[in-house]
Amino acid sequence: MHNSEIPLVAATRLLNKSKSTFIELLKHGSLSVELYKPRKVDNQQPHDRDEVYVIASGMGTFFNGARRVKVKKADFLFVAAGVEHRFEKFTADFSTWVFFYGPVGGEVSNV
Repeated sequence: MHNSEIPLVAATRLLNKSKSTFIELLKHGSLSVELYKPRKVDNQQPHDRDEVYVIASGMGTFFNGARRVKVKKADFLFVAAGVEHRFEKFTADFSTWVFFYGPVGGEVSNV
């Protein structure tokens, strides 16, 4: 096991022992870092801040707005505030890092 895997293993063990699907590991300013491990069905609702997912383990499908994409470990996903999204058809070992940041309503795009 690599040293970089230790936080993931510890957080996954905590989640497996609890009924919660997520655990917050860091809160700093507007940044919140969580590990999320849905159980059978992902019942997420749109969030009020922008978020980034980095798949920690497993694989599945990600629905984001009107798009569906296959995801696997190390994939990076962005979801703007207020957009409907969820993980579907994910493996039993699926988990993802979640990074919430910025103001309520999301950041203004410069594009």
